[in-house]
Amino acid sequence: MKVVIFDMDGTLIDSKKDITISINHVRKTNHSLEPLDEDFVVEAINMSIRNLPKMFYGTQTYEDEDKILFEEHYHLQCTQNPYLYDGVEKMLHSLKAQDVKLSVATNAPTKFAVEMLTHLNVAHLFDMIIGADKVSMSKPDPQMLNHILSHYNYIYSQDKAWMVGDNSKDMLCADNANIESIFVTWGFSSHSEYEITIKDPKELLNIIL
Repeated sequence: MKVVIFDMDGTLIDSKKDITISINHVRKTNHSLEPLDEDFVVEAINMSIRNLPKMFYGTQTYEDEDKILFEEHYHLQCTQNPYLYDGVEKMLHSLKAQDVKLSVATNAPTKFAVEMLTHLNVAHLFDMIIGADKVSMSKPDPQMLNHILSHYNYIYSQDKAWMVGDNSKDMLCADNANIESIFVTWGFSSHSEYEITIKDPKELLNIIL
């Protein structure tokens, strides 16, 4: 059995426009702050060590009113502008046709991930779509990956699994779950120091199949 677990934002889909719009809505409504640009938001999200509430809202921790407003706004916003990266849909169908097991592990809330992937007509290709709200610790903790592997009754000695993502949290998560990692450069990160790095979705087929 072969299992491929994908990160979502910056790996399968480009969602930065809607994330930024919703963050800026909270900044303006709750804090009277000027808007951030998309590049800053993406860079902040992909930092291995950062304080996102401080960077986005000027608070040390996420305030309840900020979290509630963001989720209310993003629920309506998240399907307005996302798109699959070129070649991703074809790659997913090619893997599925070869009976490769496909799942998604994202630090985004599960409901948003399901909404966005359903909107883009690829949710049905995944056996599991799991977000950080379904576990006690998000990536790079391996809980999400372990949950997915358990769903497949994965056996380390005879099966094969990969985590595919665009940032250090994904790569470390794979290490922590004792599976292989593949870094993609077509999304939110354009360079990598990792051993297995791909620049186009079709390259993944050469590795997995």
